[in-house]
Amino acid sequence: MINYYDQIKEKLIDNEIYVKVKDYSKERHRVITYYEIGRLLNEAGTKYGENIIEEYSKKLTIEVGNKYNRRTLFRMKQFYNVFKNEKVSTMWTQLSWSQLRLLFNLDVNEINYYIRITNTNVLTVRELETKIKLKEHKRLDCNIIDINYDKNSFNIYNSIKNPIIINTSSNKRIYSEKILQQVIVDNIKSFMNELGEGYSFIGNEYKIKIGNSYNYIDLLLFNYKFNCFVVIELKIVELKKEHIGQIEVYMNYIDKNIKEVYHDKTIGIIICKKNNKYIIEYSSDKRIISREYKLI
Repeated sequence: MINYYDQIKEKLIDNEIYVKVKDYSKERHRVITYYEIGRLLNEAGTKYGENIIEEYSKKLTIEVGNKYNRRTLFRMKQFYNVFKNEKVSTMWTQLSWSQLRLLFNLDVNEINYYIRITNTNVLTVRELETKIKLKEHKRLDCNIIDINYDKNSFNIYNSIKNPIIINTSSNKRIYSEKILQQVIVDNIKSFMNELGEGYSFIGNEYKIKIGNSYNYIDLLLFNYKFNCFVVIELKIVELKKEHIGQIEVYMNYIDKNIKEVYHDKTIGIIICKKNNKYIIEYSSDKRIISREYKLI
């Protein structure tokens, strides 16, 4: 007969020793240990009833440590039941226990998304928590994070969130595009993270000369993952058809005068107060997309 309690106790004691001896990999060991304990608790619960967690916790808090209370054991069981799902990426083993706990109540696609971006961008617990609170995954246009997703379908367009969250920590009142631009520039790192991965800042009020007159692009970025320039125009009103013509001229200028032959074609993003899907739908230039912004 399997003695579940003795196995759980042995794993917890082993983990306590491991934490003290092998600091460089203690978090991974902790995560794997908790997963295995979750499995044992799940099996024990099936065999002896759900009250087994209460019984084990009373003994473990005395024999191993106070932190192994009922709530902690329940989380381990919950952890196992969430991550045993074969659709969940195995990359979860690279996350810390504190990061993994933030994912327990999410669905599979959300879990896979946050696992991937946490590993790719080396997110801290706080950074991951912020992305979850801002519902980053739900603001993607389409589901690109299924564990079996086709990487060829992942492009710069479907990786841009909607709405785009703009941090207004400066408490400025947004009554012009110029002020909105300054708020973004003041928090440019946060803004580029909202757009997606691979962006670098070229400049704001980027000056170009068309004929005898100068024009100014609100924001010019480059995306090294997709190898293209990105023209961004800011509008504090509803999207209008004349906005399409304006950004298209700027994109064509970049393609003709700045883009190198090894770069892909420039794309355009109109960030507006209110979207109008029909204007984009009937635009002939499919390189242009629009996104609403939301101030926080």
